[in-house]
Amino acid sequence: MGRGGADRRRVVVTGLGCVSPLGKDAPSTWDAAVAGKSGAGEITAFDASDIAVHIAAECRAEIELPGVSAKDTRRYDRCMQLALEATLEAVRDAGLALEELDRERIGIAVGTGIGGVNTLLSNYKVMLERGPRRLSPFTVPMALANMPSGVVAMHHGARGPNISPVGACASGAQGIAEAVHAIERGEADVMLAGGTESTIHPLVVAGFAAMRALSTRNDDPAGASRPFDEGRDGFLIAEGAAILVLEAEEVARPRGARVRAELLGSGVAADAAHIALPAEDGAGARLAMERALADASLAAEAVDHINAHATSTPAGDEVEAAAIRQVFGDATDRIPVSATKSMTGHLLGAAGALEAIFCIRALEEGVLPPTINLERVDPACVLDHVANEARNQDIEIALSNAFGFGGINVSLILGRAAT
Repeated sequence: MGRGGADRRRVVVTGLGCVSPLGKDAPSTWDAAVAGKSGAGEITAFDASDIAVHIAAECRAEIELPGVSAKDTRRYDRCMQLALEATLEAVRDAGLALEELDRERIGIAVGTGIGGVNTLLSNYKVMLERGPRRLSPFTVPMALANMPSGVVAMHHGARGPNISPVGACASGAQGIAEAVHAIERGEADVMLAGGTESTIHPLVVAGFAAMRALSTRNDDPAGASRPFDEGRDGFLIAEGAAILVLEAEEVARPRGARVRAELLGSGVAADAAHIALPAEDGAGARLAMERALADASLAAEAVDHINAHATSTPAGDEVEAAAIRQVFGDATDRIPVSATKSMTGHLLGAAGALEAIFCIRALEEGVLPPTINLERVDPACVLDHVANEARNQDIEIALSNAFGFGGINVSLILGRAAT
């Protein structure tokens, strides 16, 4: 398994951390996914009775930030709190002794689709009801989309590259891709990379509902997200954060790090077609997958597993299925496909990073998480679906797709760790 260019630094994954609707950390999230559990339920963050959609996949566990003062925690938008909690777990999992490392060689790349929207909108409400003099002085800085990366860097004293991709639902995967490039270019030895999002707010939910992008299965939250199923009617909005610790292999191995996987390649492409809908011919998705394969110096038939973007929207799932067939041709029917948003809901800017974690765990465990609620496969979406129950299967190479509004497409290729 080689990457293009013999002189290119190999990039490995040494730590995982997440907060998701399925669990408070990476192990509990993975166990729930393998078991086919849903994180969906009635919205508790606010009274959604006046909105057409009142279901979501919320992170219900209490946020725990050891080493962060209660005062600072209150100032952080929820998306920043989630990002920091996931990062703390990932650093622990990697066994990183930060005090022994050169902080100038440690970078951050945390993507988000919207950023501190709760901070922005709650303070706008304060201004309308109580006047501008009552606004928090942290209104603007904590609403900025780059602040999750900034807060993570500040907490860890990381003075390397600080990258903040804002690529809608591809942001988390884009953060990982950019982090890999930073290590390859020699700008950093360690990168904390992934995505975060917390947008379960009346305006955001109502806005997506107005687009008819969300499922309206209010009486069946657990069955609302049903990628590739004939009965799908939109995505289930979710929140959470997922972070990977990425290291140059030449740095990780000597320190005795446990290498969990290798980042073999990434591909990015634009649809240049529509602000919300995917290009009908799947050109952007196809290009992203092809470019990831080229970046990894791999033939399409080398891929053993795909974690699809598959949000459960009528147009998106069909286009992605067609793009997969365009890329993998005759090999398509023997490549198992999981659509884990059926369980987690759509974490927007954090989705691609969480699904990269699922790929890494699948590579480690030889278990492929299922696509639940897949009762009748749409004839336009026929693939080798891991339907409703996890599948035991050893794999060497996994591909993860993340696509976003504005036609942003990112594909990541991960490989099993070399022994």
